[in-house]
Amino acid sequence: MLYEKNFFEKNPMQVDVRVALTYPNDYKTAMSNLGYQIVYGMLNDRIDMYCERVVMPFTRSIETGSPLHDFDVIAFSLQYEEDYFNVLKMLDDAGIPLRREDRGDDSPIIMAGGPCASSNPSVLSDYIDIFIVGEGEEILDKVFNRFAFMVNPHSQLESLSKISGVYLPGITEGCVDLEIVDNMNHAYYSRNPIITETDNPDFSPVFGEAILLNISRGCSRGCRFCMSSYLYRPQRERSVKSLVEYCESVKNQYGLNRVAFIGAAVSDYSDIEELISELEGKGFEISVPSMRIESITHNILVSLKRSGLKTLTIAPESIYRLRTLMNKDISDEEIFNVISDALSLGFNVKSYFLIGLPTETDEDIEKLITYIKKINELGKEIKNNDTSTNNITSRSDNSTGKMSFSINPVIPKPHTPLQWYTYDMKSNKKKIKHLKKELGQLNIKFSSARIGLIQYILACGDHNTGKLLEQSLTVKLSTQDWLNNIPSYELNDNLPWDNINVRADKEFLKEEYNRILNNELTPWCEKDGCYNCGPCKPEMRKIKKTKGVY
Repeated sequence: MLYEKNFFEKNPMQVDVRVALTYPNDYKTAMSNLGYQIVYGMLNDRIDMYCERVVMPFTRSIETGSPLHDFDVIAFSLQYEEDYFNVLKMLDDAGIPLRREDRGDDSPIIMAGGPCASSNPSVLSDYIDIFIVGEGEEILDKVFNRFAFMVNPHSQLESLSKISGVYLPGITEGCVDLEIVDNMNHAYYSRNPIITETDNPDFSPVFGEAILLNISRGCSRGCRFCMSSYLYRPQRERSVKSLVEYCESVKNQYGLNRVAFIGAAVSDYSDIEELISELEGKGFEISVPSMRIESITHNILVSLKRSGLKTLTIAPESIYRLRTLMNKDISDEEIFNVISDALSLGFNVKSYFLIGLPTETDEDIEKLITYIKKINELGKEIKNNDTSTNNITSRSDNSTGKMSFSINPVIPKPHTPLQWYTYDMKSNKKKIKHLKKELGQLNIKFSSARIGLIQYILACGDHNTGKLLEQSLTVKLSTQDWLNNIPSYELNDNLPWDNINVRADKEFLKEEYNRILNNELTPWCEKDGCYNCGPCKPEMRKIKKTKGVY
């Protein structure tokens, strides 16, 4: 059984534009995504539009059961590269021609947005009419203000080309600027979030019945493998006061007392302890998807435990040498201390690791095996020494938490320093096989080296990659088919996504790539001052504190 509250009900015959907000994955994943819900709320707040939701494996809307071909616009939310397969499948299943050139005036306009659409639209450029590059609040209203007056949208799309953040394949000339919400007070917050009630775990959103609280956007830490660390710079926050007021208003109206913090760097929120304390004091339970190790304090852990959080998710990434190459200067001691503290408080701890990093050797893999085993032993040591301090834990037996691990090949992404680093499936496959042999007795999950290859090609490919996607609808592609299409770029090459002007300067990314090879760190600008990476306006730049003067 599935029951929803707060979905929009309108008469489709009484609006100017009908949009199918299409998520190329299942309902559970779609309704766990805050961006998807933001766009749904934004568009439906307009009286001239009706935005309905469509999720895999269906081609009819949740709200009215309308088929995809009945809509004026089909808008895909692209969060993961692997969902590209489902984009074409959903269009094909709906009887809509896949390629732009084959669609007539009676076909819906196909739109795409989200981080994948913003970072490298070239892969799907033969299939998508409009790409929304950046955060929707800054772009969508401008697009639909014009779209609502179009008589024949297919022949009038060029009128959208002057809107910043809009990329029209085959029409747009020059670069497109990625648009973000500079002031989080202008970000969209729905006062009537969709609430899903179900007894089927396949439909239950990841955070359950919770308020998805967007406490910040962007990240300026500069982890060299992380696309969001460069795509949406700088970090922007909303005040504690406004966030707490928002949560209280939703709670008073709908009874939700659980809050899930959403943001690229949740634990870097400048007033994180105050925010947790304020919400905890008002009776809210708090969930966080993951936290940066260097931002975690004992007080934060105690508050999160008291508010009901059961699992702490962190990312040590690798051994110290390789971790610092990725610009994460976190000591082993810091990691051990946080894990020990969390386990003592009764948290389960999930740790994410990467393999296939630049300069990684077989010796590094052996050190990683020893390192993971040492982390796993922490729980046993704490339990044996009876050092638990969890007076506040909700566990009835006051037991220490459990350890779990995830090991994944690093996937080079556009607009990061690793965009010039080529994925090596053969090497990663060998490493995963060895790691499974040595660590198989632990609670550990491994990603597939083949899946990593496909993710890399979809992330860093060009419009020719789309042909593979199209081919996959009718033929099962072999690993060799993918290997034959693996991209590889030199430092001075033109890249398929060079026409997307993101918040990090390409020359800065080149410098970062060379810093990897030279084993150099780039300090965090929030503490050490601006190093001119590109996105910040002069008034937003952080100045390093020197000799007591800012």
